[in-house]
Amino acid sequence: MLGKKRPLGKELNEIQVGDTYSETKKMDDRDLLLYLGLTGDANPLYLQHDYASLTAYEKPIVPSVMLFGMVSSLVSMSLPGPGSHITQHEMTFPAPVYHSTTVAFTLEVIAIDYQNKQVAMSVTGTNHENEIVVRGKLYVSPACKPNSLTAKSLENFF
Repeated sequence: MLGKKRPLGKELNEIQVGDTYSETKKMDDRDLLLYLGLTGDANPLYLQHDYASLTAYEKPIVPSVMLFGMVSSLVSMSLPGPGSHITQHEMTFPAPVYHSTTVAFTLEVIAIDYQNKQVAMSVTGTNHENEIVVRGKLYVSPACKPNSLTAKSLENFF
């Protein structure tokens, strides 16, 4: 990682209402197993086909917190980008996401609060049937460039 400069994301003054970012992500079994191993979450609804077939979902689903993790990644890597931080979120998951499903996520800046140095963003996620599977609102503190004598030591990151 060191040796190659990594640009910080957009600062507050570089963001405009209406800015958007979209990306699709596939819910791979590998990623699901990594999440479950990391958290120790062994909910049979996420893993066991026999159990899930007896529920209203009919087959295993992706944990909603894993979907939020993908949204968080889009914020911290794309809009506003590296150096940003989600300070508050309101998320709903109106329809289940099944294993191997591709979800199209869209982030949009809907308001800018200069006084509190944050932006409000809407997020939506749709599956291949154009059904909304994620809907929410995020408050994000965008990146800000360090302004100190020690900032030079972090030059690989901006």
